[in-house]
Amino acid sequence: MIFKKDNLRLGLVLGLVAPIISLAIYYFIRFYPTFSLREFFFFLRTNKSQITAVSVPCLVANIALFTVYINSHRDATAKGIFVATILYAIAALLFKFV
Repeated sequence: MIFKKDNLRLGLVLGLVAPIISLAIYYFIRFYPTFSLREFFFFLRTNKSQITAVSVPCLVANIALFTVYINSHRDATAKGIFVATILYAIAALLFKFV
């Protein structure tokens, strides 16, 4: 299976996709009946204090993936997940403060 590989590129892809899936889950659990997707993103853009509340579950998904790959000794994949996590964290900080 593809998830058994130890590959930096796989780690980057997993690290970039997992937060998007987590964001979708967070949206459907917390905002779906009240806000459309467009209204949700407008809400985030106008209420920058909520960026942290939304980005934390996204980064937790990467932490879980990182832990799985580190514990299974697939370090190259874990490095890719780590790099993607850092990129997401920096993007969230920039979006919040700029």
